[in-house]
Formats: sequence, structure tokens, C-alpha cells
Amino acid sequence: MKILKTGLFCFLLSPFIFSQTNSFPDSNSGNGRLKLELKEISFNNSLQLKTYNLPELEFDPLQTRVNYPLFYGMGAVYLGAGIGVHIYKKNTWWKDDRTNFHFQDDWPYALWFDKIGHFFGATILVHTFSAGFEAADFQTEQAMLYSTAMAIAFQMYVEIEDGFGANWGFSPGDAIANTLGAGYALAQYYFPYLQNFQFKYSYFPSAKLRNGEHKGNIFDDFDGQKHWLTFRMKNLLPDDLAEIWPAFLNLAVGMGVKNLDGLGGGRREIFIAFDFNVLELPLTGKFGNFVKNSLNYIHFPMPGIRISPDSAFFVFLF
Repeated sequence: MKILKTGLFCFLLSPFIFSQTNSFPDSNSGNGRLKLELKEISFNNSLQLKTYNLPELEFDPLQTRVNYPLFYGMGAVYLGAGIGVHIYKKNTWWKDDRTNFHFQDDWPYALWFDKIGHFFGATILVHTFSAGFEAADFQTEQAMLYSTAMAIAFQMYVEIEDGFGANWGFSPGDAIANTLGAGYALAQYYFPYLQNFQFKYSYFPSAKLRNGEHKGNIFDDFDGQKHWLTFRMKNLLPDDLAEIWPAFLNLAVGMGVKNLDGLGGGRREIFIAFDFNVLELPLTGKFGNFVKNSLNYIHFPMPGIRISPDSAFFVFLF
């Protein structure tokens, strides 16, 4: 979950960055209803242009309209955040018990929950970095390529530093999850259909944390966290069903864990819940669209059920 911590830290900085997003007017296709919901999905920070039946802007690597003062300013913000993360991790993870670089296989740890956290943290980093590039008027494709490379590079740096820790080491599983998470964010740009499948996160403090029994913080309070994969049903259902399905309502499958022992033991829980599609909020303009795309990484409390290992219904499932 180290990368999730880093990703969420950068995510908290991202409201200070906003980028260009526009909307295309309504139109009709030759085969009847046009699924505008997919077309209007704005990828991370700018409108996804590589969508069905939409004009595509030519990628020009020589374009010179970059806002360099803003670009340098955002670079300073990211550098400062990176230094802050380094100092925090040096004092909490890397300061003591340094040893020779080594690998450590930790696949069983946290019932794979931490690997999902690394995956999700990578998507947050790509989103945050691309916001800065697009705010500085980089073309969307440039922003996505550079942001993906930066996210992977930063995560790899963290893993290499971990490799010198006596109590952990370089985790191949974490590195794979990091790369897949950043790669999925980039794949959503090149393959717009993937934008119908969004990874999200929710958190409510666990009883252990509220009672003072958990000695860590919210970032390693696994019992209070859930990771979700949401499905944009308006675009996925057959046309006759999609006509009556509310555009603001998605379905989500979630995973949580309880009573982890750090050795592969614990309880894995699987949930199915409704999900609020924040992209349907009536917010427009640079900042409005950025807010929607940022909130789209959060699963808000909605009715749902636990389906494993036992069943339960929740009016508000966090």
C-alpha cells in the first residue's frame, strides 16, 4: 500500500491543478440511439477524443503552445511533493535496518489487497501528473505518455529504495501492480471502451482505528478500505435496457479485508453495490470537469450487499 499512500498524497494536491475539458454537442448515429455517455466520458483531465464517430485531433509533437510558466510552476509543485514523500518515507520506512539490495516475494501479504492498492495508486498518479501537463496546454496524448512514464518511474524508485530494507525488500508483485495500474490508465486513452470500467476507492475508519487499537494511520487501516471496479451500465447494456437505465447509476464489485495477520491470513470480503456516476454532475468548464474526473476515483456510499464469505445488506456501503 506504499504506492497508494503516495498516490493519495499527490491526489490531495491535484485540486490545485485544473485542465481543459470541453463537451461535444448531441448527435445521432445511423443505427439509432448514439451512446453519448461513452462519448462524453472525459479521460482524466481532458475530453477523450479517440471515441467513436468523433473527429480526432492530429498529434503534433512539434506544437509550441505550451504554457511554460505554468509548466515550470507545476513541475515545482510535483518536485516539492516528491521530496515531501521521500522525507516521510525515509523517516518511517527507510531510515533504519538498511541492508544489501534484495528481492522479497510478498504475494500472500494482505490477501492481495495491497497489490490492488498499488494498481489503484498508479492510476491516481497518472491522473495527477497528466492534470499538470494538460493545465500547461500539453496535448492530451503527450500528457498521457509523459504521465504514465513518470508514474512508473516514481513507483520504481520507491520499490528500489524498499529493496534496501531489511524487513521488506524489492517486491516484484508490487512492481507488476504498479506497472499494470499506470498501463491501464494509458490503455483507457487509446481504447475508450475501457473507460466503462473504472477503478475506485472508498474508506470508513475501522472499529480498531476508532477505538485506538490500530497503531497505524488511515493509509494502513486496511479493515476500513475497499477497492471497487465499477461498470458504466448505460453503455454496457443492450440498447432497449440502456434506454431506461439511469445515466447517473453504475454497478460496482468491491473487495475488502478484515483481521489481516501479515502472513496471508485474514478474511476477504466481496461486495456488489450501486455506484454514483459523478460524470453526470452538471459541472462544466476547466475546473468543473476536473472535479468530476477526480471524484470519479471515489466510490460514494450507496446501497449494496456482501456476497462472500457471508451475505449482508447495507443501506450505505462505504
